[in-house]
Amino acid sequence: MSANVFGNLFQVMTFGESHGPGLGAVIDGCPAGVAFDSELLTQNLRRRRPGQSAITTSRREEDHPEILSGVFEGKTLGTPIAIVVRNKNQDSAAYTSEVLKTRPGHATDLWQSKFGHSDPRGSGRASGRETLSRVLGGSVAQMALQNLFPELKVLGFVSQVGDQALSKDEVLKISAAGLRGEILVDDFQTRIPNVKLDSAVTSVLLKAKEEGESYGGLIDIFASGVPAHLGQPVFKKLKSEMSSAFMSVGAVNSVEVGFAHEFRILNGTKFHGDASSYGGLRGGISTGENLHFRVGFKPPATLGENAKKGRHDPCILPRAVPVLEAMAHMVLLDQVLWSRRDRL
Repeated sequence: MSANVFGNLFQVMTFGESHGPGLGAVIDGCPAGVAFDSELLTQNLRRRRPGQSAITTSRREEDHPEILSGVFEGKTLGTPIAIVVRNKNQDSAAYTSEVLKTRPGHATDLWQSKFGHSDPRGSGRASGRETLSRVLGGSVAQMALQNLFPELKVLGFVSQVGDQALSKDEVLKISAAGLRGEILVDDFQTRIPNVKLDSAVTSVLLKAKEEGESYGGLIDIFASGVPAHLGQPVFKKLKSEMSSAFMSVGAVNSVEVGFAHEFRILNGTKFHGDASSYGGLRGGISTGENLHFRVGFKPPATLGENAKKGRHDPCILPRAVPVLEAMAHMVLLDQVLWSRRDRL
């Protein structure tokens, strides 16, 4: 298996399986002298880790990061940064051959037929646990961006689960308040920053977990304080790099720039009369305005008795928010480093 490295100048190679000894990342291309924020890294892992609430998987992991290289006296060395997280709470008993045959839509059987030999325990690298490594890489990128652009902020939140959704106006109001620090997304169990909807979706997911059902939905990603001119004009547009990053996450099936689903029915006057239509991009290059992407997730593939007996999330969106934020940070740092080569 190849293609385990993400990025161009800032690169992250991920490794490890869901039920193996551990997972990790080797991060290459991070400049020297970046203040390494261990607390930020731990916090981001905590936001993603399993077992954090009643609506997530019952698997419980400490997800404690071990820094093996690339950091000395609290700063990056400019050499590869290796970080590993040990698995502590694997339970492979539920992953029998019969269970694996009855998970339509999951990648496990396709991986087996493609490679001829794969690790089915917890779905191996086809598991959502693989995203832990992305959070490691994204956290380092976030540290570097904070050094370069202290005002830059990436905000993600769940805007829809099943047929329960925030309106366009609510999404825009929440994003503005969240980017100003007036709303804390993590205060809401579902990471839908709306008291009424958070409660309603929590009830839906608790019932789904009990019945072996699952749900998909939408996550909105915003970024403020992004410098203008990030992205290349043809093949490495910022929008294509972001889309590729988000689409590489398991269960992601769609990516929109802004409210792209509305654009098909708008005429040019209405479309171009609203700056939010651009999502902070023109010609694939950042304008300096807020970036906005909407990322769609399909429902998890483990259903019925398999879901009841195993340890699975009825909806992965609440835990996927920090993963998408991590991918956004990686792309932004990569593009910042690249942009420094555009002009003398």
